[in-house]
Amino acid sequence: MGNALKILATILLLGATNVMAQDASTLNIVIEPDPVEVKVGEELQLKATLMTQEGEALPDTILFYSRNGGDLEVSRDGYVKANKPGSYTVIALRSGPREERVRKDFEVMVPYPPIAKVEFINVPSNIYSKTTTDLHLNVIDAMDLVRENPDLTITSDNQSVAMVSHGKLIAQKAGKAKITATAEGKSATLNITVKNNPTASITIGNEETEVRTGDVINFNAKALGSNGNEVNVPITYSYTAQPDDDLGQGAEGQVSQNGKFVANKPGLFTLTARSGNVFEEQIIRVRDRDVAQDVELVGHGEVLDVHTSDLWVWEGVDGRDYAITGTWGASGDTYFWDVTDPSNMIPIDTVRVDARTVNDVKISEDGTIGIITREGASNRKNGMVVLDVSNPREVKILSEYNEGLTGGVHNAFIYDNHVYAVNNGRRYDIINIEDPENPETVGRFELDTPGHSIHDVWIEDGIAYSSNWSDGVVAVDIGQQEGEMGAAGGSPENPVKLGSYAYPSGRNHAAFPFKSESTGDFYVIAGDESFPNGLPTRNNPVAAAGWIHFIKFDSWDQPKEVARYQVPEAGTHNFWVVGDLLFVAYYNAGLRIVDISGELMGNLYDQGREIAKFEPTHADAIVPNAPFTWGPQPYKGHIFISDWNSGLWAIKLVDRPQQGTN
Repeated sequence: MGNALKILATILLLGATNVMAQDASTLNIVIEPDPVEVKVGEELQLKATLMTQEGEALPDTILFYSRNGGDLEVSRDGYVKANKPGSYTVIALRSGPREERVRKDFEVMVPYPPIAKVEFINVPSNIYSKTTTDLHLNVIDAMDLVRENPDLTITSDNQSVAMVSHGKLIAQKAGKAKITATAEGKSATLNITVKNNPTASITIGNEETEVRTGDVINFNAKALGSNGNEVNVPITYSYTAQPDDDLGQGAEGQVSQNGKFVANKPGLFTLTARSGNVFEEQIIRVRDRDVAQDVELVGHGEVLDVHTSDLWVWEGVDGRDYAITGTWGASGDTYFWDVTDPSNMIPIDTVRVDARTVNDVKISEDGTIGIITREGASNRKNGMVVLDVSNPREVKILSEYNEGLTGGVHNAFIYDNHVYAVNNGRRYDIINIEDPENPETVGRFELDTPGHSIHDVWIEDGIAYSSNWSDGVVAVDIGQQEGEMGAAGGSPENPVKLGSYAYPSGRNHAAFPFKSESTGDFYVIAGDESFPNGLPTRNNPVAAAGWIHFIKFDSWDQPKEVARYQVPEAGTHNFWVVGDLLFVAYYNAGLRIVDISGELMGNLYDQGREIAKFEPTHADAIVPNAPFTWGPQPYKGHIFISDWNSGLWAIKLVDRPQQGTN
């Protein structure tokens, strides 16, 4: 019997060896059924087989995952549940070291149920001649779901009174008309009465006649009747531009129909507010924002043989300045630096733990405790390590804490003697470290949405802001005192959700809250992470994608995305705000420093708000001459940067020369 077991073990080992010996580029994953189709509310078990070019099936484990949130639930073993119609990309993956991975992206079709009814919604009580009104409709299917982007036909039976174009109702003159909307044989009708437009004049209340690119102008327009009183009629807004440089310019500006305008380019702009045949114009001069500054390279702490992950810079208990940096896909090392003189950053200690990646590093508010996260431990007991950093030249491991965290901790944050540890991409655990040698989990926060996941958490003023991919940014009260938008009585033991905001790409990777120094408006910045051209590899540069979303919160239940900062050729990683300056690690585009003063609207990249950029490269880096900037931290007049390929950098903005006359 013993010999039989040995023979069986040998066969299994040889089989596994043969699988791993195959060149991954010659293997393919076959999905069954093919094509994959599942109806709303139904479930399906997928089957995946690893195949050679010769058609031989190989024994291996294939994992499934997707970024479709709750619309299409996909378990790791291929169990699919459809909650919403559409076409969804699902990924099948043979995991392992990067060079052994085999991946197949395939589509799962969830057909739309037949349409059950069409209905007009949010119809204005008054429609006036010579105005244009958006028509809003709900198209409901047999599953009682609202059909998005339905194929609608909308007609008017009296086009001399009102006509329809691209979903807009154009009122021509006083009278009556019947509007009919039809989709897949189902119809709804709307009987309208168009009234004469009472507008006699329009005023524009804006008093600014000279602004900079990126400055937001509020029209403050009013429509007045013949008696001089304000009348409640629709006002449309537009502009014409005479740019200073008309040599193939892109969009010169942007106007919104709530009466806001922002210019991207300098020049003369004519702003127009109109209702019916009545309009008012205002000419404004827009000058260049003129905020550009040079940056000066101050120092470089070289890490050229492994990838560098995150950083944290702090003032030690001895009054000197220190930095900690992690490593990625290596041997579990964490480096400590004396950065008191940023031009001569000196490595002073190394801590090695059982991990392939130390992704995140954080230091407590008093500068005595450090937290490093672990992924890829040899014994699969990942989690976090608590460090005594009171003497950064002789760092001591106080404890390793893996309780409930063995799937891996990707990111963490220290706040008020607690660690908020992102646990296996599903939730964050809240761990009390008042006794750092004996950490204890006291709470956790996890979304209840189907297929939810989480990447990061950042804490300010007793509020945890987590980044949750397709579920977006979520704000949670973990001990906030009464704030401007209200608290919810949360604590580390009882975290309470305050609000959230999700956006269509589903790529929310990081978040940073800030209150505008110049306006007092409260924003949460959300950053995307995406690799449409493939994930980074060890020796080759790669281009990321995605941008910064500016989400304005007037209250926790009223978030609105108002602006973006989008560098066309790259994507974001981590970022930081100090005052009215944004510091963004933009992966292959390096570090970007952005002016975020004033009200924000449109794409800040187009408005001349970029102050400076710095692309860290080194000829002998692990990926030579290729920036891949991971994290920035402004600190005591310098900006410290961790770069995935080349280590720790320090730069500073160069003051602009004073303007004046002799």
